[in-house]
Amino acid sequence: MRSLLIACVMLLAPLVAQAQTPALSLPDLQGRMHRLADYRGKVVLVNFWASWCAPCRAEMPSIESLRRELRGEPFIVLAVNVSEDARVAGRFAERAGIGFTVLLDGDSKAAHAWGARALPTTFIVGPDGRVRYSHVGARDWSDERVRETIEGLMTRRPLETAAGY
Repeated sequence: MRSLLIACVMLLAPLVAQAQTPALSLPDLQGRMHRLADYRGKVVLVNFWASWCAPCRAEMPSIESLRRELRGEPFIVLAVNVSEDARVAGRFAERAGIGFTVLLDGDSKAAHAWGARALPTTFIVGPDGRVRYSHVGARDWSDERVRETIEGLMTRRPLETAAGY
């Protein structure tokens, strides 16, 4: 039980070494460009995923649940599809009932810049533009502790804006 508790705490362990958040500028399924800077002042969940990735597919409903719970709050989900085209990613998003923004990283450059070496990999970016938490692998994003952590970031005063955000 103790090891499970330690593992749960480590799942959202703060990043200490993240000095600068990488830039993010990608098109959505309709071809509209989204930049991380467009969401300044909000907490942003950036999830790198692919439709062929079973753990990615498994965690999507909990990300959608979290998005719905935080509707109306300064919170946004950007699901970055890695190496697939708009047709494949869009078909998955439609079937899964995803209401958050799906971005396309067809050449995997954004995933590489963010250090997303395995899928899924998720980053929580604070309103100040700095990555505050990361997680590699699937998890239950609708967990109350996750929501409380994100809500805590929403209530903090933004620090100095990080470069690229």
